[in-house]
Amino acid sequence: MMISVEEALEKVLGCVDILEAGETPLLESMGQVLAEAIISHIDIPPLDNAAMDGYALKASDTPGASDQSPRILHVIDTVIAGSISQHQVTPGTAIRIMTGAPVPGGADSVIRFEDTDEARRQGSSSGEIGILCEVKHGLNIRRAGEDIARGATVLKKGTVLRPAEIGVLASLGMSKINAVRRPVVAVLATGNELVQIDQPLPPGKIYNSNTYSIASLVKRYGGVPKIIGIAFDSEASLLDKLRQGLDADMLITSGGVSAGDYDMVKDVLASEGEITFSTVRMKPGKPLAFGTLKGMDGNGNPRRVPHLGLPGNPVSSMITFELFARPAMLKMMGKKNLAKPVVEAVLEEPAVNTDGRRLYIRAIVTKSDGRYHAHLTGPQGSGILTSMSLANGLVIVPEDTAGAKAGETVKVILLGWDDEDNI
Repeated sequence: MMISVEEALEKVLGCVDILEAGETPLLESMGQVLAEAIISHIDIPPLDNAAMDGYALKASDTPGASDQSPRILHVIDTVIAGSISQHQVTPGTAIRIMTGAPVPGGADSVIRFEDTDEARRQGSSSGEIGILCEVKHGLNIRRAGEDIARGATVLKKGTVLRPAEIGVLASLGMSKINAVRRPVVAVLATGNELVQIDQPLPPGKIYNSNTYSIASLVKRYGGVPKIIGIAFDSEASLLDKLRQGLDADMLITSGGVSAGDYDMVKDVLASEGEITFSTVRMKPGKPLAFGTLKGMDGNGNPRRVPHLGLPGNPVSSMITFELFARPAMLKMMGKKNLAKPVVEAVLEEPAVNTDGRRLYIRAIVTKSDGRYHAHLTGPQGSGILTSMSLANGLVIVPEDTAGAKAGETVKVILLGWDDEDNI
């Protein structure tokens, strides 16, 4: 029975769970989800420090200071970032200070170089500096703990790690974190017609492109691809290859799910596990099989491995991955926002729907005059892989319509948008 896209996605997501957490090197954690809250054990910054290059002084020494009437202070030291002055600022004194250096004892403000007469004193060894304006208490001082206070919750459990969060964790001195691990996705192509890409191409054969587009999508969305290779059109070959992927968190095959004499993925899926659905009301991507295979975990205990049998045509394979495999992977990683953004756009060319399935049409989405516009990439055959290369969006034509006319407003999935991290 052919089911809707929504029904199919619900069944896929209902079969996967959030994976366990593990220790992850900080620089390898991009896009992963924190498995525990991060509590700071230090203040950041650790000490009051200078926000500008200048002079640390007492504000009480500066009332009435101006260019015409500078207040002259005795310079008793210079302190740079990473060093601590051993001198105390007292009335009538100042310490030359660089940005980020701890504020010396006794000082309550920092005046920038530009508001002193330092430039006029170049080469002078008088040990004095003229203050050319009044200074407010606390000027140009970054207070200890103003960014992060000791004991504060810095990042909540469930936070997706982006470069900013990774920087925050580094500022806390954390080289490793506890995060939901990345899913391992086994990738298998099927078909006698396939040849590995590093081999000569015999007549009647094609190179195995699906493995590389699918494995790249797995990597793009944060998973770890495990490439199994090619299964030929025999039950023995298919079973042998499938069993190599049963230690993965998900197994994805391409090809072998339509109605041809040698399309046997569904049959093997049914005999080695169970099949949940095999056709979806969409184009491209109608022959899409999903179910589970019998496998074993690392301790030898029985487990069920989700298996998604994608169509063999390269466009169908990529689109069905985006709609079903991607959200399943994100759920495994502990993410909440599983859908890419959908915008409304003006369709620039007509799209015809003749067989009552939901169409996903490759398009180039641009924005002008405050509106999105969708230009079709050209011929929409499911074997035209370059149409995916050109596209940054998928125009949705509902299954209960005869199509959309040029100039109509349609919904478009933005393929180029990766902001699933906003949860």
